[in-house]
Amino acid sequence: MADWSMEELQSWDKKICTLGEALQLDWYPIEYEICDYKEMIGHMAYTGLPTHYRHWSFGKSFDRIQTEYNLGMSGLPYEMIINSNPSISYLMTENPMPTHILTMAHCVGHSDFFKNNRTFAETGADTVIDKFKASGKRIKKYMEDPNIGIDNVERILDACHTIKYQVPRTPGIKRRNHKELKKYYRNLMINDKSGKWENFDLDRIPLEPDYNLLGFIAEHNKFLEDWERDIIRIVENESLYFIPQACTKIMNEGWACMIHEKILNSLGIPDEYYLSFIRLHNQVVRPHIGAVNPYHLGYKIFKKIEKDHGFEKCLRVREIHNDETFIKNYLDEELCIDLNLFSFSFSTSEGYHKITDVSNKESWRTVRDDLISNVGLNSVPVVMVDELTRDGTLILKHEHDGRDLELSEANKVFEHINTLWQGGVKFTTIIEDEEWEF
Repeated sequence: MADWSMEELQSWDKKICTLGEALQLDWYPIEYEICDYKEMIGHMAYTGLPTHYRHWSFGKSFDRIQTEYNLGMSGLPYEMIINSNPSISYLMTENPMPTHILTMAHCVGHSDFFKNNRTFAETGADTVIDKFKASGKRIKKYMEDPNIGIDNVERILDACHTIKYQVPRTPGIKRRNHKELKKYYRNLMINDKSGKWENFDLDRIPLEPDYNLLGFIAEHNKFLEDWERDIIRIVENESLYFIPQACTKIMNEGWACMIHEKILNSLGIPDEYYLSFIRLHNQVVRPHIGAVNPYHLGYKIFKKIEKDHGFEKCLRVREIHNDETFIKNYLDEELCIDLNLFSFSFSTSEGYHKITDVSNKESWRTVRDDLISNVGLNSVPVVMVDELTRDGTLILKHEHDGRDLELSEANKVFEHINTLWQGGVKFTTIIEDEEWEF
């Protein structure tokens, strides 16, 4: 039987909000939904959104999470919160009161981050739930249409999901369509006095490298059915919504951990709750062996910023940075050594992973930069549209950063791109220092 009641939850929520205001936090109102563990697994599988469209991959994710949970291989999150206004957060009925108190304080930190961090400015928190609901209804309608059907819809969704992160990864910068770009470059040519734009080809598509592969296909593939184009746009818009979360995972979790610690230390919780809070907090922010725990790393960096510059500086940092700039600016030599960070790679000649650099005076910057190259979406290859030829061939280029593509996976992605583009596709990359063409 639960050791808490709704009245108690509401009472603690009011106290938490009062302390959050004292910390100068500014967050969206939070609506808490009570769910059991099976419903929480469903929320995890569907990325927390109650109105998400249906797809087999979400069911597969649900089955995997449930199996691992039932076998004791993994636990469930203490909290899950949606970037929306109001924010929606889930509390599990099986959790005791100390866990709920920490979760609510943690969610205040997350919601404050969503509302104030610059990368979330264009995510449309006020309308996102309605937009996802409308998208889900349209996809359901296409599935039920006898002229389209589930198989055709899932064929397009499968293809879109393989390239869903091939969209602009700098939140807040809007992409100009081809018509707008043509007007921009025509004005440059008209007002050109240096001769720089004299031979610029206004008929070229795209007029500049396009990093929005989904958007380009939706805009320039003339053979798409209206429902196919709509599905591509739905996945594109969803990806743009989630990009900021992928780019700020370390900051977001570190900030929420710091805030829940500050709130609970001032909350006046009963003695019988305090040990539970310490245990839960330490479980969340503990380091992971052989991997980076984003909660741990973000929390440690924010704590050092507070120690060196004060909490006002932390408030400013949570507004203007993403994980890459956060780590670049504030993960210094002292912290790298203190956290015992190191770099490792797989040796193909020896057949196992080996440590390549450790944090010391000579190589801590290398370790930091290796970390940056793998945070968020930095480990996901970047593919740009280089040209659309007159015969309809789509020319794609992989921005090689020293890491070769896994050819077996790249071939599968190439097949899915061909599903979305009715015409020839040419895709180039570098494999073992030589040009490779799909």
